[in-house]
Amino acid sequence: MNDTLPPCPECSGTYTYEMGALLVCPECGHEWSTAPSAAPAGEPGEKVVKDAVGNVLQDGDTVTVVKALKVKGSPSGIKAGTKVRNIKLVDGVDGHDIDCRIEGFGSMQLKSSVVKKA
Repeated sequence: MNDTLPPCPECSGTYTYEMGALLVCPECGHEWSTAPSAAPAGEPGEKVVKDAVGNVLQDGDTVTVVKALKVKGSPSGIKAGTKVRNIKLVDGVDGHDIDCRIEGFGSMQLKSSVVKKA
């Protein structure tokens, strides 16, 4: 057993071991990385999401769509200039990191690269 490895952050088990770039706890099965996160100082583990022009977005912000978007199953897409209120930041699929509700379209996810903070 290696005494230099930290205990498990989930169950505080002391029998952690290395498996490639990860640390593993055999007691609870939790796996975690030893590499420091790239989070900014003061916000540990929080991902920074920026809009198309570089403004930092937060939950509850109002944004404006900057380019026309096609919507599957809809004859007309979302027009540029459409305001979206009360966004929620999520870890979505394929870069879709904003969860929102758009009037006339319902709930959907958007990429932060197609919106601008209002």
